[in-house]
Amino acid sequence: MGQSQSDDDNEVALTQIQELYRKFASECPSGNLHLHEFKRIFGISSASSPEESAYIDNIFRTFDTNQDDTIDFMEYVAAVHLVFRGKLEDKLKWSFKVYDSDGNGRLDKREVKHIVKIISKIRRQDSQSGSEKMSPDQICDRIFEIVDKNKDGQISLEEFVEGAQQDPWVMEQLKLNVRPSGWFNERNKT
Repeated sequence: MGQSQSDDDNEVALTQIQELYRKFASECPSGNLHLHEFKRIFGISSASSPEESAYIDNIFRTFDTNQDDTIDFMEYVAAVHLVFRGKLEDKLKWSFKVYDSDGNGRLDKREVKHIVKIISKIRRQDSQSGSEKMSPDQICDRIFEIVDKNKDGQISLEEFVEGAQQDPWVMEQLKLNVRPSGWFNERNKT
């Protein structure tokens, strides 16, 4: 009996994947999602700020796991799964990759400050401010005080994940705002 439930769940998942593919193929007939199309999904245009554009560039880079400057269907499915169904730890690991612009596996203050500034600007534009009125520099300094356990001036992946999970304020500050949900929801209806 339990086996048939599992088979039904797998069948639903296969149906959903087939529908995702159909919709992906209609949106991206080349079979690949390019950066300019990705930016369009997120509402980034030539009128957008350079910070927002850089933020989306970083997100695109993290989803483009084979680094071919496109997102293929498998990368797309992984991205959709992470955004909508991923575990908190997986989302935090992904967020770390977005922050880690030089890809060295550690975050320095420059990288954190850069993303915090972008997130602050986006939050102001979205009128979602209601949190403390701290500057991006103050937010970055406080994040490092809380998260950089060994006080080496860099945040490792482990420190990042642990710090975000243990401190609600840090979690709120480090939360990446991935706003294509309307686009994904519209295209992922089955």
